[in-house]
Amino acid sequence: MLVWCIVLLFLGIAAFLDSIFTFGDIFRRVNSVMFMLVSLGLLVRTSTKIKMAKREGCEKRIEELQQQVTELSKNEPKKEPKKETAPVS
Repeated sequence: MLVWCIVLLFLGIAAFLDSIFTFGDIFRRVNSVMFMLVSLGLLVRTSTKIKMAKREGCEKRIEELQQQVTELSKNEPKKEPKKETAPVS
């Protein structure tokens, strides 16, 4: 989808430049600007979705690692402190 957004953006830019250099109707100019804005919006939305998905994946992995740490700390036997005895003289 990201590739298609980039293609739409470049097509919109090409249509806008075509309308400027050939001095087309006002509809062609407005249409090409709207085409560029919509494609740019799709591009931004897609990139933010990708970033959010990556962040959610990292958060999920952090939760899994925290669970593993708590499981390992529960399974580890507790060590009692050594009692020092005074030497008998």
